[in-house]
Amino acid sequence: MTLSVTELTKVYGEGDTAVRALDGVTVTFAEGRFTAIMGPSGSGKSTLMHCAAGLDTVTSGSVRLHDQELTRLGDAALTRLRRTRVGFVFQSFNLLPTLTAKQNILLPLELAGTKPDPEWMTTVIDTLGLGDRLGHLPSQLSGGQQQRVACARALLPRPAVIFADEPTGNLDSKTGHEVLDFLRRSVRELGQTIVMVTHDPNAASYADRVVLLADGRIVDDIEDPTADAVLGRLRTLGV
Repeated sequence: MTLSVTELTKVYGEGDTAVRALDGVTVTFAEGRFTAIMGPSGSGKSTLMHCAAGLDTVTSGSVRLHDQELTRLGDAALTRLRRTRVGFVFQSFNLLPTLTAKQNILLPLELAGTKPDPEWMTTVIDTLGLGDRLGHLPSQLSGGQQQRVACARALLPRPAVIFADEPTGNLDSKTGHEVLDFLRRSVRELGQTIVMVTHDPNAASYADRVVLLADGRIVDDIEDPTADAVLGRLRTLGV
């Protein structure tokens, strides 16, 4: 069991203006699996990911990563955890424009004061096909190359889990397919655990499992999803 969320509630605001973004969500994300989180706009999928990753506080409930209770950690401990045990891939890439691809990839390890495992770094770079792009700045890379750099940055510290927030949202369909294929391979070949928020049924079909949210609650859990199965279920939710 890599990541477990128990009776998670998140309320924004107070009184009459309060919004219950998550309403008692309980879910486990198994080690070495690729899980997609989907749901209508406002269903709570991004809130669930942010709370599970320690990026946002919870109103009640718990989040456990292996033996650590994230909801009891202070800011400094959460920062250390995010640098070493959690990886992130965002829609907007979030690369520093003044750093080369290699410097961007190494940044989390440098911030944590650790050195990369040379063999593992070679594996990640080769798997992503970035060997001839390491000296380039983000502005010299295509969108797909920038997202592959972001994937390498997330993988290099060997985190317990990688959270991907709409990782293909800014990519064309061909490049998006390449990034999703790599994420799939990183689970199958490298044993990575990935939790991805997406609105795209085709992207979700790369996952081992799809968790569907509506109104802050889990309403379905689909194993071995196909794009058609996910799309059909979303339609029943009015998406």
